[in-house]
Amino acid sequence: MAKKHNPVVSNLILATLFAFFSIQLSAQNQNPDFKSNSDFWQNVQFGGGLGLSIGSGYTDISVAPSAIYNVNEYFAVGLGAQYTYVKVRNSYNSNLYGGSLITLFNPIPEIQLSAELEQLRVNLKGVGNNNFSDNFWNTGLFLGAGYRSGNVTIGARYNVLYKENKGAYSDAFMPFVRFYF
Repeated sequence: MAKKHNPVVSNLILATLFAFFSIQLSAQNQNPDFKSNSDFWQNVQFGGGLGLSIGSGYTDISVAPSAIYNVNEYFAVGLGAQYTYVKVRNSYNSNLYGGSLITLFNPIPEIQLSAELEQLRVNLKGVGNNNFSDNFWNTGLFLGAGYRSGNVTIGARYNVLYKENKGAYSDAFMPFVRFYF
C-alpha cells in the first residue's frame, strides 16, 4: 500500500530550508560600510554539527547546520537543517533529511535548556538478502539541558515523542555537543 505524502510537512521543510539558506546568503553579502538601524545581524549566530562514524561494515555521515537569533541574553530561537546517510553492509542504506525549529533558554550563563521540534524524511532500502524499502516522516520533540561555556554547550536531550521500534532513532535519549559562533 502506498503511503500518502503530507504536503503541509513538505511545505514546512521547504520553507525552513529556504529561510536558512536565505539567511546564509544574505549574511555573506553584507557590506561592512552599510550602517543599519537594526541590530538583527549582531544577534544572529551560526553553528551546527558534523558527524562521521566508520566501522567494520558501517558508515554514518551527518551534516546539520543551524542558525539562531538571540532575542536577549536568556532566550534564542532558530532554524536547523539536517542530512544523514547511513549504510550497514549487507543490511540497509538510509537517507534522512529535514529541518527543525530550535528554542534555547539560559537561566544562568552556564546552563542551557532547549526544545527542538524536528521533522525528518527517512528513506530506507534493504540490500543483499534484505529486499525491502520504506519511506516515512519522523517527528521528534527533543527537550534538553546542557552545560554552556562560551560558544559550546555539552548536554543531553530526550525525544518525548519517541516510540520504540518506530521512527528514525534507536533511543529517546541522546547526548549532544552544540556550537554557535
